This record gives sequence, C-alpha cells and structure tokens, in this order.
Amino acid sequence: MPGFKERLVGVFAPIVTPFEGDRLDLEALRSNLRILAGTDLSGYLALGSNGEFLSLSEQERRQVLQVFAEEKQDKIVMVGTGCESTHQTLERIRQSADMSFPFASVLTPHYFPKQINDAVLEAYYLRLADSSPVPILLYNAPAFTGGVAISPVCLRRLASHQNIAGIKDSSMAGPGSFLSGMTEDMDFAILAGSANFFYPSLHIGAAGGVLSLGNYLSDACCRLYDLFMQGDFSGARQLHHSLVRINRVVSGIHGVAGVKEAMDLMGLRGGEPRHPLQPLDAQQRSRISAAFEREGFSCES
Repeated sequence: MPGFKERLVGVFAPIVTPFEGDRLDLEALRSNLRILAGTDLSGYLALGSNGEFLSLSEQERRQVLQVFAEEKQDKIVMVGTGCESTHQTLERIRQSADMSFPFASVLTPHYFPKQINDAVLEAYYLRLADSSPVPILLYNAPAFTGGVAISPVCLRRLASHQNIAGIKDSSMAGPGSFLSGMTEDMDFAILAGSANFFYPSLHIGAAGGVLSLGNYLSDACCRLYDLFMQGDFSGARQLHHSLVRINRVVSGIHGVAGVKEAMDLMGLRGGEPRHPLQPLDAQQRSRISAAFEREGFSCES
C-alpha cells in the first residue's frame, strides 16, 4: 500500500453539515457528496470544524457518518474524532474504523489549556497511535482551541510513529515551521488547513490541503494544485490570489455561515448553521455574491 505521503495528497474538503431549521438535513448532505464525487477532490474531512461537530449529538454524528459511508465512492475520508479525554477519543476512533473510514483526525484537547503542554500532547497522541486501529492525523487549530497548539518540537517527536499519518495545520502561521523539521525519508503528510497559505505551503513541501473552499469551489482548488504540479507557477499564483480574496470574504469574515451561503450560491445545499450561530443577512449574502463576480466565478442560484 502507498505511504501516507502518497495517499494524503491534493485537495480535501472539510464537509459542512447541512441543517434545516434545527434538524439535520441528511438528504442535503447526500446531495452535496454526490456532486463532489464528480470532482477531482482527493477526499473529505467529515465532522471537522466546518462540519460543526461540537453541535452534534452522538446519534447525529453516527447518522452523518452513515451518509459518508454510503456516498464516499473513491474518495478518502478522514473523520474528526478528537475529544477532551483519551478514552473518549479512542472510542470515537474505533467507531469510525468500524465503518471502514481509513483515517482519524484528532484535534488537540484544550478545555484545560494551562495543563496542556508538549509533554501532555505527546503522551496523548502516542497513546492514541499505539491503540488506534487506523492511522491518525493530528489537527493543529489554535484559533479553535484557546491557543493550545502542537509545537514543531513536539511534532518532530510524533512524526516518526508508524501510526501517525500527518498533520492538518490551521494555525495562522501555516505549516512552514513544521515542514522545516521534516526529512525526505519521513512518511508523514503535512496538509495546509487554509486556502490563505495552501499554495505557498506546496512550494515548501506540503502534500496538499484541507480547504473550506473545496465545499463550493472544488474545481478551482484542484486546478490550483494541478497547476503547481505541472510547474505553471505563474498561473497557480494568479489563481491563488483570487481564491484567497474569496476565502477572506467568505470564511474569513463569516466562518461556517459564510461557507454555507457560498455553497447555496454555487448550486449546492449548505443550509443554515446550527443555532446559536446565525445565517447571513441579505447584505452579507450580497457581498459574497459580489466577491464571486469580481473573481470571475458565476453563481448558479
């Protein structure tokens, strides 16, 4: 079987969880996955930040994963499994492995940030990796975890574990500090967690990216990756700047609600965020629509 660096390449979309009112809209999720199955996306992140995983009950979580299991086709699915305790995280990893999902994404524990240091994180991830039936992907997102972050030193100690596949880095600095400590012989994939630094990260060795734009501009994101791989750096750079401008207007300002609105505009079914998050108003929707028009992306609805 190919190594992690050969499997975790290209563009992955952190799939949103659609709601109708306050209820799961599983048919909308199914519809979105069927549309995205026809793109060049390498795969999906299920139950990540854009999937509003913290807003779901355990039963809802399983319902969402069942749709992914039925609609994944040839896409690689990484499942968000991170909890505050090692015990609970392992339980979720095993549940996702039982559904034949090949990777578990694990956000850093963070509720007690003063007690979470490098030693605690290293012990946490090593115990998970030793016990997990599937490879795990570290998830570094300090903006979502009260500043708790995996340091480059901690990462270098974890990267050599045979059951740790890589890291999705969504820190403001991007994955540059992590990549500088990697060697060519390490079978460890580093994925950029934002379109803002996806293209620069490819230049310094990132395997790919997990991009919220993949939910609604998957073709453009994949084209950027392809241009880079073909050596068309001028074309890739131009597209990068266009996608960054859209990303800043959509998720940079409005978060998940913006991503869902962008999906609706592009002919998918984003729906509303779950309460207490608020849907966008008419003026906010208009600004997103105008951003698409400025960058030459036509809206479909």
